Amino acid sequence: MEKIVSLARRRGFVFPASEIYGGLASSYDYGHYGVLLKDNVKARWLEAMVRERDDIVALDSSIILNPRVWEASGHVGGFSDPLVDCRTCKQRFRADHLADSEHDEVRCGKRPSKRPGETPDCDLTEPRQFNLMFQTRVGAVEETGVDVYLRPETAQGIFVNFKNVAQLARRKPPFGIAQIGKAFRNEITPGNFIFRTLEFEQMEMEFFVPPAEADKWYRYWVAERVAWHVRFGIRDQNLRVRAHDADELSHYSSGTSDIEYLFPIGWSELEGIANRGDYDLTQHTAASGTKLEWVDSGSGERFLPHVIEPALGVNRSMLAFLVDAYDEEVIGERERTVLRLHPQLAPVTAAVLPLIGKDAVMVETARGLQEELRRHMSVEYDDNGAIGRRYRRQDEIGTPWALTVDEQTAVDGTVTLRDRDSLAQERLLVESVRDQLLSRLHAPWTPPARGE
Repeated sequence: MEKIVSLARRRGFVFPASEIYGGLASSYDYGHYGVLLKDNVKARWLEAMVRERDDIVALDSSIILNPRVWEASGHVGGFSDPLVDCRTCKQRFRADHLADSEHDEVRCGKRPSKRPGETPDCDLTEPRQFNLMFQTRVGAVEETGVDVYLRPETAQGIFVNFKNVAQLARRKPPFGIAQIGKAFRNEITPGNFIFRTLEFEQMEMEFFVPPAEADKWYRYWVAERVAWHVRFGIRDQNLRVRAHDADELSHYSSGTSDIEYLFPIGWSELEGIANRGDYDLTQHTAASGTKLEWVDSGSGERFLPHVIEPALGVNRSMLAFLVDAYDEEVIGERERTVLRLHPQLAPVTAAVLPLIGKDAVMVETARGLQEELRRHMSVEYDDNGAIGRRYRRQDEIGTPWALTVDEQTAVDGTVTLRDRDSLAQERLLVESVRDQLLSRLHAPWTPPARGE
């Protein structure tokens, strides 16, 4: 994880938020390449969920909802974790993580760093429940304001809009509503870089189905979501599906499976797929007085749909892609660090590099090629430093292809195309570069073995 954090900081993917003031625990800002990578992750998810299908529509619901939404959903009364404080080091810990071997990252604040409770100095309080929602007030005057919450998930915004979407989107169950948006959780033990943060983005989809078909669609979405991760470069051996035991299931769930990834901290949840039954629509129907059922205007058939929910964090997904793409190898007695990101995820698709940055002819040709390509893909121009150092920089940000304009370009109108993974080089006519890159960008892709 230290290498990922170092690379992310060095190349401007991620850095601590409000750092000049000492930062804030588990809060991060995303630099240029981090923004581009996150945007690509979100775009690929939205394409798979909406653009490539006829049975899912998109939604963007409000971050701040009527507080009754969270009362009906159970978040006000039940969205909490058991909390313990250490009177010595003044840190807080989740009580259920203290004896859990899968949460070895939970450490006492005093040195030598040990598990809370393992040293005589540890003085832990009794567990108490700690609500994870951030609370604020809406209103011009404090005395007449209303207590509201920053949403801890995007799902409830989908459920309360079910009737609107069902009527306007002209979809019949089974159909889904997909949403990407910010969520906020006052985590007791945030940490492990961007794995768990106070503020994060979610990619959630609620798939509404006839009750008798719920189990079939639950199994379908588990397989579908595994295939998506593999499609964009996560290696099979680093993924597994773990079904929740009965004592792990949420009160609303009849079945939940986690797609787990082998992070540097061990196997941990990457995405969850839950069969939520009709719990959410039932709760909001009772609390609001609005029937959130499906009614077929032709046959008169009516039923309360059951819901299958695949939910994935953008930040955590980005971290998994970074970890899986990270590689080190020795080329010609020199060590190379490279991010072998899927070309459709890479922050920069192609780099345009004039061999000699002060050669007017090379610069003019390179700038012209950049202008042509940037209308179709993310392109970066770089004329600073030796060509080898520029290649290494592009390798570290995951750029699949580099295009070098050199002396031969003026002779025969070709440029050198360098492949990030194989390091193979070939000459391409300048006028063919765009079509060649677009073809390669959309071709099937599998990650090469590490060190190859």
